[in-house]
Amino acid sequence: MGNSLSTSFLRRRMLALACASLVLVLVGCPLMQEKDPLATPGKAPANATAPTVQPTPAQLQQQQQAQQAAAEQAANTQARKVQDLISRAESSYNSGVANYNANRLDAARLDFDFAVDTMLSSGMDLKNDPTLSDEFDRLLSAINSLEMVALKQGNGFSPKVEAAPLDAANEVTFAPDPVLVGKVAAEIKTTQSDFPLVVNDYVAGWISYFSNSSSGHAHLKASLERAGKYKDMISRVLRENGVPQDLIYQAVAESGFQPQALNARSGAGGMWQFMPQGNYGLARNGYFDERFDPEKSSIAYAKYMKMLYNQFGDWYLAMAAYDWGPGNVQRVVSRTGYADYWELYRRNALPAETKAYVPGIIAAMIMAKNPAQYGLTDIVPNAPVLSDTVTTMYSIDLRLVGDLTGATVQEIVALNPALLRLATPNDIPYDLHLPPGTKDAYLERLKDIPESNRASWRFHIVKSGETLDEIAATLHAKAAEIAKLNDVTSAQPIEAGDELVVPLAASSAEPGQQHYTTHKGDSLVTVADRFGVTVEQLRKWNRLASNVVAPGKVIYVAEPIRLAPGMRASRRGKTTVAAKGKTRSAVAVPGRKPSTSKKPTVTPPKKPVPTKARPATH
Repeated sequence: MGNSLSTSFLRRRMLALACASLVLVLVGCPLMQEKDPLATPGKAPANATAPTVQPTPAQLQQQQQAQQAAAEQAANTQARKVQDLISRAESSYNSGVANYNANRLDAARLDFDFAVDTMLSSGMDLKNDPTLSDEFDRLLSAINSLEMVALKQGNGFSPKVEAAPLDAANEVTFAPDPVLVGKVAAEIKTTQSDFPLVVNDYVAGWISYFSNSSSGHAHLKASLERAGKYKDMISRVLRENGVPQDLIYQAVAESGFQPQALNARSGAGGMWQFMPQGNYGLARNGYFDERFDPEKSSIAYAKYMKMLYNQFGDWYLAMAAYDWGPGNVQRVVSRTGYADYWELYRRNALPAETKAYVPGIIAAMIMAKNPAQYGLTDIVPNAPVLSDTVTTMYSIDLRLVGDLTGATVQEIVALNPALLRLATPNDIPYDLHLPPGTKDAYLERLKDIPESNRASWRFHIVKSGETLDEIAATLHAKAAEIAKLNDVTSAQPIEAGDELVVPLAASSAEPGQQHYTTHKGDSLVTVADRFGVTVEQLRKWNRLASNVVAPGKVIYVAEPIRLAPGMRASRRGKTTVAAKGKTRSAVAVPGRKPSTSKKPTVTPPKKPVPTKARPATH
């Protein structure tokens, strides 16, 4: 019995020692290791890792094939998206060509705008995708070519803008008139101006043109009348930027005070004719173009003119640089040694347009400040453009803006000449101008319309005698939905003066949508119902003789309204252009010349020092 117990004990002892040895082999001796506070009995250390298992060649090949298949699928999906975008843009473009050939230029313009906007608003990378980049460039080039032909024929599908006085005069030459020079010289001695007025044969020649030419006089008169819309605003901007007040008359030469002026040849646009290229602090995208915003473009103009004056130290040279480009003016000053505009003029060192530019503006200044002497006493300035302003970060249809403020869509468009669409952009700040005195009502009424529905819903104030069914029929909504949203019941029916939020189907139209591509089974009746318009309107806008429309036809589903003409001028400006008969290299400056694709660096150097004697008088 005892021997048996001893043997059993010995076996257990040997087994324990063997197990201990095995544990030491597997985990190491505890005395030789640092204590791990996270270690637990029977578990490996936390940082222990399993040995790396290398995939077999077959597995690697399978992984590569899966990655390649995924890449091909993604590429095919992208290619389909690209092709779909191009097809939609081409469809609008082809519709524009058809309207263009039928001399429906307003309709053609809407088609071309929609084609460009379709690509700009797609969210796809037009710049770095070669296919989209080529298509976009081809589209712009084709549209611009048609615009050029239309302009040569005396029309065009850009908004109708009156020619600026200097443009209308073209290359007018003037004979010296010492009598007129003497008369004007006597006048300017008593003329109050913060700009250095001067009279010579060149200025007198323009005064004679504006006085004696019926077209010249009419253009100047119209410009000075339009100036009333913006005079107070521009005066404030010039004062805040330390620029002479009388430089307001530079807008006579640039645009005749027309915010939507567009030079289709060069792409210069707006009241101050800024080029599409160049860093002037003006935003330009597929939704708005601040070159056409009167106040923002005026601020950019004042700052740019101040910079040019600081560079040249002379307002005449600064004006010449604004027209021709600071680099060109700097080079001609260095080449001739004359930092004097009039000496450069006499030496024929300036292009024809710039030779006309400065004296023409000075002539307008002198005549505007002495209206009685020049037959301008019958000018009635237009009323100042006044507005309230709200900054939107949401898309809102301008028709809803009109509803909320009691204005027409045309009035809202006129207050927002920088907008390129009938809706504000989403997630991009935009200063929306409202009729004066309507801001509070706009903001209060807007609270009841969810942000996601502001691009499609409407607002309506009940008129005396109106019924809910009539309102619903007019706006192509459902009476039951209007009643539900506005708590209208049989016990509490609508009354005159009630303000109703009118829900419309969000799918009925995109924000500011102007076009719709018809599908199989569509008729004018179904399209009219979908977009909240009448069949008669569709037939009128699309010049249709019946209610039948073929599938795939792009038709207008909103009344044509003139928006900012920001998408049709030559945007790339890579070639030289003939300006008033003289071909010269392009420069990136505001004014009427085209720009190179890369804007030259403008650094204010020291004032050029002439190497030849400057004349004491002009």
